Amino acid sequence: FPLVVGHGTYWQGWALASQGQGEEGIARLCHGLAVLRAAGAEQARSWYLALLAEAYGKAGQIEEGLTVVAEALAQVDKTEERFYEAELYRLKGQLTLQQENQKSKGKSQKSKIETSPQPLTPSTQAEVEQEAEGYFLKAIEIAQRQQAKSLELRAATSLARLWQQQDKREEARQLLADIYGWFAEGFDTPDLQEAKTLLEELN
Repeated sequence: FPLVVGHGTYWQGWALASQGQGEEGIARLCHGLAVLRAAGAEQARSWYLALLAEAYGKAGQIEEGLTVVAEALAQVDKTEERFYEAELYRLKGQLTLQQENQKSKGKSQKSKIETSPQPLTPSTQAEVEQEAEGYFLKAIEIAQRQQAKSLELRAATSLARLWQQQDKREEARQLLADIYGWFAEGFDTPDLQEAKTLLEELN
């Protein structure tokens, strides 16, 4: 039963990664995906890849996460299976910001050791934030077109968080309040709790 084994291994890996056991979780996620692919299973692969990319992000393996997102988006274009496309662009934005934060930390640590000045990198913080903002806006646009309210909420929360850091507090509050106000239930779910917390910070 390769499909049963593949799905079981994959979701076990996802559970482990979600509980903070990143290394073991990612290994099982990858193994589960490999078993499914060997069995010829391609349905919902872009979704599975998105969850793997998210696990890589939580583990601080940003390059790997971005590579997986690129693979997932290629899968979307190939199969036209677009139900998780909005989340893929949100993840791409999130990982892009994480990547820049990693680089900044690395440069800061390196400068403590080296006395000679280092050349500036071509991509500035503002450029990276603009790139990530573009991904978040694309995620929101796709989610709105699909009427996928939960994915729209996630993307809006990510963009509002970025705008908060840029001191665009009113724009962030309005963006998030509009989509949060649509929901009439599910307020105990992590996505809505995160959005509510951010709204309270912005008010």
